[in-house]
Amino acid sequence: MPRLGLKAGIWAAVAVLFLLSVGFLGWQYAVRGTDQSLTSGLKLGTDFSLVDHNGAPITQAAFAGRPTMVFFGFTRCPEVCPTTLYEMAGWFEALGEEGRDLQAFFISVDPERDTPEIMKSYAEALTDRVTGITGDPDEIARVIAAWHVYAAKIPTDDGDYTMDHTASVFLMDENGNFKGTIAYGENPDTAIAKLRRLVGAS
Repeated sequence: MPRLGLKAGIWAAVAVLFLLSVGFLGWQYAVRGTDQSLTSGLKLGTDFSLVDHNGAPITQAAFAGRPTMVFFGFTRCPEVCPTTLYEMAGWFEALGEEGRDLQAFFISVDPERDTPEIMKSYAEALTDRVTGITGDPDEIARVIAAWHVYAAKIPTDDGDYTMDHTASVFLMDENGNFKGTIAYGENPDTAIAKLRRLVGAS
């Protein structure tokens, strides 16, 4: 009987530790979102040679040295992309001087149609704080893969196509470390809180 009691005590202790661990991770996610969570050490991105929406060369180095938002989309996007850029404009406005060092990039998943000129007029119609990136389709495909982003052509009935793609905004610190995401349609207060943590850590 004493041995059974000992085993029962050990299993009870294990169960308590498990519940405490799950509870802590749940609390951390609820309070901090993806920021500083188990995904914070994930490495994203790769070296690349593309062009920004002004036609100037741009590389991975542009993401270093400042807290950064990165969004993948395309200019013929009917809803997600214009909504996200509109929300980005609102985030910058809400942060004010606090977000002076924050930068943002809009990487095309449809480089065959998204020329620098098109991306510039598209982005600047909503905000001058987001820089479009496009270029060689093969190079874009490498970048998409390195960011673990989903992007696929979807044929339309008129013989054209649209793009299905990841809709989250990636958050990177000044050292290029992944710090979390802002989901499409996320509560504005939650999004601003994440950005304040991002710029405050820089």
